[in-house]
Amino acid sequence: MTAIANNHVVSFHYTLTNAEGETLDQSQGEPLAYLHGAGNIIPGLEKALEGKTVGDKLTVNVPAAEGYGEYNPDLVQEVPAQMFQGVEKIEAGMQFQAQTDDGVQIVTVKSVEGDTVIVDANFPLAGQDLTFQVEIVEVRDATQEELDHGHVHGVGGHHH
Repeated sequence: MTAIANNHVVSFHYTLTNAEGETLDQSQGEPLAYLHGAGNIIPGLEKALEGKTVGDKLTVNVPAAEGYGEYNPDLVQEVPAQMFQGVEKIEAGMQFQAQTDDGVQIVTVKSVEGDTVIVDANFPLAGQDLTFQVEIVEVRDATQEELDHGHVHGVGGHHH
């Protein structure tokens, strides 16, 4: 049995729940594949999968700091409604892509106050402790191309 280590491609089924036990995400039919050691998945989950083998089932609790980071109140900003040209009605919960110095960022509208829109650029799962139910279905050596590109090719992986 191959144990999960750097430069292996790992495929796993998962269900992600929050502290309240609500399901936030899960693999749909196909397992998720990633390249171990390349930072393709959140650090807390990658660390927990190290050394596991095919058929292993585990529950992984990932604190916010090892998941999508702590919630940063500085990322909540007021912007003028004019910035949302072409959007007929701006409402709380809407998500937009914003161009920032760090590249494209997803912002979520928290509230609208007249001509001012309050947006939150925190990742939606920032500040949340997460629980993953994981079942490992495949572990294999990465191909040279996958190592060169830093991610998985083919089923369950990235497509160019």
